[in-house]
Amino acid sequence: MRGFRIQPSHGVILVLLLLTLFGAWRYDGFLSAYNVQTVLRYNSMFALVALGMAFVIMTGGIDLSVGSVAALSSVVAAYLSPYGLVAGVAGGLAAGAVAGVINALVITRLKILPFIATLATMLAASGTALLLANNQSVSASYDTAFIQLGQGELLSFVRPDWVDAEDAGFWAQALGFVLGFPTPAWIALLAYVAGGIALNQTAFGRHVLAVGGGADASRLMGLPVDRTVFAVYVISGLTAGMAGIILAAQFGAGQPIEGVGWELLAIASVVVGGTLLTGGKGSVGGTLAGALLLGLIFNILNFENGMGWISLSAYWQSVVRGVFLLVVVILQSKISGVRRPQGA
Repeated sequence: MRGFRIQPSHGVILVLLLLTLFGAWRYDGFLSAYNVQTVLRYNSMFALVALGMAFVIMTGGIDLSVGSVAALSSVVAAYLSPYGLVAGVAGGLAAGAVAGVINALVITRLKILPFIATLATMLAASGTALLLANNQSVSASYDTAFIQLGQGELLSFVRPDWVDAEDAGFWAQALGFVLGFPTPAWIALLAYVAGGIALNQTAFGRHVLAVGGGADASRLMGLPVDRTVFAVYVISGLTAGMAGIILAAQFGAGQPIEGVGWELLAIASVVVGGTLLTGGKGSVGGTLAGALLLGLIFNILNFENGMGWISLSAYWQSVVRGVFLLVVVILQSKISGVRRPQGA
């Protein structure tokens, strides 16, 4: 009988569930609507950046520019926010798309290594953001619907009053909880649904994995290698641009110095989610679980600080998250190597 191999993405989902159960057991209010929605709202930015990074890494590439591109997009979106929601979103996405196209052209046409090409774009995008913002935050307009994109609830306009009533039943409260999900969480969820469909149900997804498995072999098979690589870098730019838009809307200002280290968080989310850095294998769902896991670790550390048992500064929290990330990756490599007969 043929055996089966536990996928690394299954391991991160298991760890995510166990960590959630631990938090619910140890901390009061851990599963409260406020805490859950806060975690989802804040980490939606990192989840979006990780999604684009996942497609890039699946082709065997890397994109170091996503953090700086997000910062640049936040500045552009904030400048355009007085003209309305559509203008702010369009401007932020355009900034991300331009950065993605530049990366794609340099990599596919000039044949520059992705590490070098995206490093150059990272520096250029960071400098451009600082120049546009004059080295300071750019206030977003509160007179338009732009701010609601980061601070509001997507379905608040259809949310019935009875879901908040004291005598509301379980299903009414559950409906209120779901309808009360923050807008950034819905945006990230829709992006991941689209990404999952693209990877698993379309020829584009098969091309992405084939290119990551071997670009030369893919060319011999007649696959559009350059076009596929071009597309994934544009996708990465667009997801970083959307993250920047949410950043500006959520904090009420474009942040030219934000985004530092976002590329590392994105890579960590992708790797923890089971995507190989060498390309050819990956999971959109695993990437989402990885992004949520890293966000959950930060949330738990904040709760632990609040209990007074320990007091970890932001620097020590980074150390703990890094060690935890290493442990998860090691465990995944062990789990994925275990074979068990079917029906055992």
